[in-house]
Parts: sequence; C-alpha cells; structure tokens
Amino acid sequence: MASRRNLLLGSILALCVAAPAPGRRAGAADADTPQAERVMVVLSEFHFTPDHLRFRRGVLYRLHLENRGKELHEFTAPAFFRAVEIKDRSALTPEGTEIVLQPHESKEIEFVAQLPGTYPLTCADHDFEGMTGEIVIE
Repeated sequence: MASRRNLLLGSILALCVAAPAPGRRAGAADADTPQAERVMVVLSEFHFTPDHLRFRRGVLYRLHLENRGKELHEFTAPAFFRAVEIKDRSALTPEGTEIVLQPHESKEIEFVAQLPGTYPLTCADHDFEGMTGEIVIE
C-alpha cells in the first residue's frame, strides 16, 4: 500500500514540475530572461556593412555575421572579444580573437558588452584592401 501511495505522489509531483505555471504557455520564454538585441553585419569583398558598430554596456546582443562574399573573411577584433562576456565561444577561433566565415556562411554569438571603449575591427586577410571598421562600447 505504501509503495502505491509513493508511486501516486511521485506521479503528481512529476506532473506539477512539467506543467507550465498558471497563465503561461508550455515552452514560453522566461519573463526574467532578456531578449537579445540583434545586430547584423555583412562581410563581402572588401568591407563590413556596417563598418561602425555601437553597443551599450550591460545590454545582451546577438551578433549575426554573414559572409556574402566569394572569399573567406574574418571578423577580427581581439580587444573587443576581451571586452565582452560571450555566452558560447564556439563560433570564435581557439585563440578567441576572431570569427572566421567561409563564403556564404553565417555565424552568431550572444554577448553582453562589459568594458567601455573603442575597438578596432579588421578582416585579418583583407585589412590592406580597406576591410576595417570600429566597434564602440558606451
């Protein structure tokens, strides 16, 4: 009898944990989780669009990079990547200094801007062609 009661209590507990809170849909985003502000940068021969980026300290951003060019391009910004808190660093190179994109590839990172300042942006392979920019954290 006790084991049947424990089974019943366990089932009720499992249903309570799995059920959404009253007034919420299952799978709805947590109200306390901030939405990331999306910023898109297009890389092509031989420029970034836009080439001047501005972020506010303490704000969550989703940086979407898209290589629309025919050549490999890098979003190289070592000082900037040290000045932000990145949720998942897997899109960066092992050194954490750049994001490499093959032609027609896109990648995203989510980050919170931490340290105010002005940071250089380059494509490591094409900076001599003028593929440069600037990132500002206010």
